[in-house]
Amino acid sequence: MDDLRDLLAYAAARAAGYRQSVAEGSVFPDGVDLDAARAALGPLPSGPAPAAAVIRQLADIVEPVLVATTGPRYFGFVIGGALDAATAADVLTACWDQNAFNAVTSPAAALVEDVTGGWLKDVLGLPSAASFGFVTGGQGANTVCLAAARHHVLAEAGWDVERDGLRGAPAIRVAASAERHATIDRAMRLLGLGAGTIEPVATDARGAIDVADLERILASGPAGPAIVCLQAGNVNTGAFDDLATATAIAHQRAAWVHVDGAFGLWAAASAATRHLVAGIEGADSWAADGHKWLNVPYDSGYAFSAHPHAHAAAMSYAAAYLTGQGEGGPRAPGDYVLESSRRARGFATWAALRQLGRSGVAGLIERCCTLARRFAEQLGAADGVTVVNDVVLNQVLVSFGDDQETSRVIDAVQRSGECWMGATSWHGQRLMRISVSSWRTTEADVDRSVAAILAARSASTTS
Repeated sequence: MDDLRDLLAYAAARAAGYRQSVAEGSVFPDGVDLDAARAALGPLPSGPAPAAAVIRQLADIVEPVLVATTGPRYFGFVIGGALDAATAADVLTACWDQNAFNAVTSPAAALVEDVTGGWLKDVLGLPSAASFGFVTGGQGANTVCLAAARHHVLAEAGWDVERDGLRGAPAIRVAASAERHATIDRAMRLLGLGAGTIEPVATDARGAIDVADLERILASGPAGPAIVCLQAGNVNTGAFDDLATATAIAHQRAAWVHVDGAFGLWAAASAATRHLVAGIEGADSWAADGHKWLNVPYDSGYAFSAHPHAHAAAMSYAAAYLTGQGEGGPRAPGDYVLESSRRARGFATWAALRQLGRSGVAGLIERCCTLARRFAEQLGAADGVTVVNDVVLNQVLVSFGDDQETSRVIDAVQRSGECWMGATSWHGQRLMRISVSSWRTTEADVDRSVAAILAARSASTTS
């Protein structure tokens, strides 16, 4: 055990050193020789090696190739920066190595998920009776929620999809925003409903769903099983669907309403942004990510359902060798997710919420929104630069003229190493997409990033 203690102490020191230095290093490992790194990883050795040598070799090879997503100037893909307490809890999670399937495989994991799920519902303004599952991320959450939706709407039509499958089942209509996240489409594929069956609902100039078009689409088709997918936070603009109105329209047709709120659902945590999710509690299921705005390490996501029976019916299973489920004991986490052998994700989320508290979560959301507006104000004031979206949350879309020029600026900024933000296409334009999500980002980081962007723009126009 002394060897293990020394090994973990070395790994912790190495990790802390990396996290301490990541704020000043290059945000993206541009110019790294990946072939050399591959060669250094080497072929599978014929025999064993000392654990300490293995870890030192791994860190030496991999650290230069890492993307600084835990740093303060990474603004790509709505990725948070991993809070200290959540990171340390994740280390403990790996060391404890619990299978969070049920209270027999790990009473501790089941208990912590049960408590933490309640905290999440409280912070997000969801019904206290809603069921929940700790999943890998937005894809897992959307898939689990839509599986529950599939069960519910078909059960209402007298069909047992878990027993009988989809062959011969009543057709399910699915309506979703034309600007939905692609994970909705993949969930449709995985669930056998088919991405091509989605009826796209028009959006307005902000990227929010057009409720009149939703009403038209639902009224134009046959009555029967139906699912409506809404968004809390457009993936590009951050715009929110009119959740209250859209949910009322859908429920008039007895449709299940799912809200994809991977990052936008966190707006509910702050009084300053809570109005954006008005009516959220009326939906039937909700998806959110922890490794986005809660700043929990990967992987971490949450699936919630207002219909616990449908949720469990879609996910749970039994086997002769299993015990600890459906026996009146503690909640079995594995009954609400896709995996059986699963990481105890509740520990890191509990630590994040315990470190921040209610006010800390609200402060994190508010600070990121304020910094996003700082990006927009400074960039929008520069000649030849246009912020094309209404910055209502943490998303900023920027044009530098034509598509070619915008792509050149984005490429130059990414190669500079000063900061990293991605590119997107929205409403026929190529745009820089800035997502402010990290607890480590400060005003100084925004100002430094703006300077790098404007320098790239200036170099491009003078070359």
